[in-house]
Amino acid sequence: MLTPDVRRALDGTSLAHLASVLPNGSPHSVPLWIGTRGDHIVFLTGPNSRKARNLRRDPRVALSLTSADNPFEPVIVRGRVVEWLEGDAAWTVIDELAVKYTGQPYSRSEERVVGVIEPERQRVGIG
Repeated sequence: MLTPDVRRALDGTSLAHLASVLPNGSPHSVPLWIGTRGDHIVFLTGPNSRKARNLRRDPRVALSLTSADNPFEPVIVRGRVVEWLEGDAAWTVIDELAVKYTGQPYSRSEERVVGVIEPERQRVGIG
């Protein structure tokens, strides 16, 4: 279950940094748009992107961000990608994220999927 402080940060327009594990065990981190669906965290990506390939092989993920109203208070979430949405279900989420960040639906010029993260640990602030 997402805590209210974590949910508030995730529902804002701050970019998150998603860390996954490369095949050789090295970390891979990328900035991305994020949102919430119930008690899960969602993000979009290309189906063959490096992060998608990493997370299909090893679903462990770490997210970090700071909320716009307090950029000195980090929000950190660790969890697992538990589902991949494709097709119409994915585009519904993708458009919600695009409208949140840009004010308009996402272009259909590229194939996209949505990763669904189940949070296992979450923290706001240093600790």
